[in-house]
Amino acid sequence: MELNKIFSFRDQEDEARPFMDHLGDLRVMIIRIALILVLAMIGAFFFRDLLAAVIQRPLIAVDPVRANSLQSLGVADSMTISLQLSFYAGLVISFPLITFFLAQFLFPALKPAERKILLPVAAFGLFLFLGGISFAYLVVLPGTLDFFFKDAKAMHWTPTWTVREYYSFTTQFLIAFGVAFEMPMVVLALVKLGILTAEKLRKTRSAAIVTIFTVAAFITPSPDLVTYLLMGGPMVVLYEACIWLAKWIEPKAEIVVVQ
Repeated sequence: MELNKIFSFRDQEDEARPFMDHLGDLRVMIIRIALILVLAMIGAFFFRDLLAAVIQRPLIAVDPVRANSLQSLGVADSMTISLQLSFYAGLVISFPLITFFLAQFLFPALKPAERKILLPVAAFGLFLFLGGISFAYLVVLPGTLDFFFKDAKAMHWTPTWTVREYYSFTTQFLIAFGVAFEMPMVVLALVKLGILTAEKLRKTRSAAIVTIFTVAAFITPSPDLVTYLLMGGPMVVLYEACIWLAKWIEPKAEIVVVQ
């Protein structure tokens, strides 16, 4: 019975409740999100060896010797890195429930048509996020690691990476790609709100491409040109997809018939 209460949507009539009641709902939502995130982190922590191995695999694919040369210089590195990996893994694991709790809070304010697309939109957002992480993990990260290793050798340096720097770089790298691939969600939300249209997106294409590569320069953890283009390129493709999707979902103008 208690679970039904937790996973049930509020009625639309709740919109008429006092403002302080809505603040109470917001507090409950934040507590639920924090709780599910902490539980997911705890669960992920028990698999920290597996998580560490997964993050280290791109380096092993480039050169197994390099993976064995990672050094731990901090006393608490094992725990610090384990908590970091657990947080990111817990965030991904709990993403569907976090989206559901957000939907619970927003549901009464949504129109019936918007409620029907809520689940597909959330699934699409998760798909884009995981798609960005997978693209970075399988395609971009191995080449980036190899580039930096060879670049250090070209400078006549001995590339000796620490575990803290490696795991911090790789996790930020993967998350940056995941967030970047969420761009269609933002654009389509602005279209749905009537702020953007397919025509506006088409007219501002040149400025958008410049903006995309500017943003990519800031959120890409590595400054090499290849990684920069591999992040900016897919974002441009996603922008073009947004133009097509915007034309499909933008509110249709009502035709007024004069009699």
